[in-house]
Amino acid sequence: MRTDTGPDLRHHGDAEVRDAGADLVDLAVNVRADTPPRWLREEIAASLTALAAYPDGRAARAAVARRHGLPVERVLLTAGAAEAFVLLARALRVRRAVVVHPQFTEPEAALRDAGHPVERVLLSGRDGFRLDPASVPEDADLVIVGNPTNPTSVLHPAEALTRLARPGRTLVVDEAFMDAVPGEREALAGRTDVPGLVVLRSLTKTWGLAGLRVGYVLAPPETVTALERAQPLWPVSTPALAATRACVAPRALAEAAHAAHRTAADRAHLLTGLAALAPRGVQVTGPAEAPFVLLELPDAQRVRHRLRELGYAVRRGDTFPGLGPDWLRVAVRDRTTMAGFVAALGTALAQERGGAHGAASPGCAPPGSG
Repeated sequence: MRTDTGPDLRHHGDAEVRDAGADLVDLAVNVRADTPPRWLREEIAASLTALAAYPDGRAARAAVARRHGLPVERVLLTAGAAEAFVLLARALRVRRAVVVHPQFTEPEAALRDAGHPVERVLLSGRDGFRLDPASVPEDADLVIVGNPTNPTSVLHPAEALTRLARPGRTLVVDEAFMDAVPGEREALAGRTDVPGLVVLRSLTKTWGLAGLRVGYVLAPPETVTALERAQPLWPVSTPALAATRACVAPRALAEAAHAAHRTAADRAHLLTGLAALAPRGVQVTGPAEAPFVLLELPDAQRVRHRLRELGYAVRRGDTFPGLGPDWLRVAVRDRTTMAGFVAALGTALAQERGGAHGAASPGCAPPGSG
């Protein structure tokens, strides 16, 4: 159990592709490539004629409720899943908050910003970052876990997650990447039989809407009411509401399901390429189930900088509690891009071996930058 702040919780993958990294192949950000699709851009553009009116979220809220078979009282629309973490931190009365790591760092950051002490349950890479419900303190009244988890790509069994639920506890499951899992296996969204369950969903990953901020909360009505009171007026813009309605419609769900299967195939292709690098020390956390994979390799920070020189941006792992400097996260892209990355990684590893006893190559960014 950890209670210190440790790594930089505010570092996110987009930092890898800003400014000097803008021309790199982006494997650092977990937003599906070539999105949003044209039909979605047209839906959003059509909403711009209504910008003079205040946003009305009733239709979008009802659409989300229908998508998950829930009453509207169990749905709250948010400006991305990140806002939901802030609302939870501000609205809930918490005695003992526990965050299961490694995972997305924003939940812990939001809790700390709201003045809550946070305890960490650190899962181990030795057993593939598997969740043991018994590792969570019995008296924790707020538990936050991701599924599938960013950055480990681990999909926890729904049965293990529901074992964390109990009366008097709020169990928050971040399902931001669940729609990228074929069949949404192990999803808890739509469940009403799990006490204290709060499920967060994001539409920004699959649909490429990070700049629009689109997400929602599924929770008991009393929790939704408490979170809504902590929101500012009109928190979700009219274009974001239009995107929400479009992304939970049957056509979009069918497209997302197809994209999930395609991503799984592309991920399998990437894993085959990475397996060939195992003799050079590359280890993949598995089985990977999300649209990204987590790698462990010696001196990963230097390798990351060499990859940048070769044109590829990947996500550093040392800012996630429970990981360290020997971890990298790589977003899954199409097979051509993945083949190019594997070749570049092989080159970077060869360069690293050749220069292991010397200084970094000229032009290499200093460790810790990006």
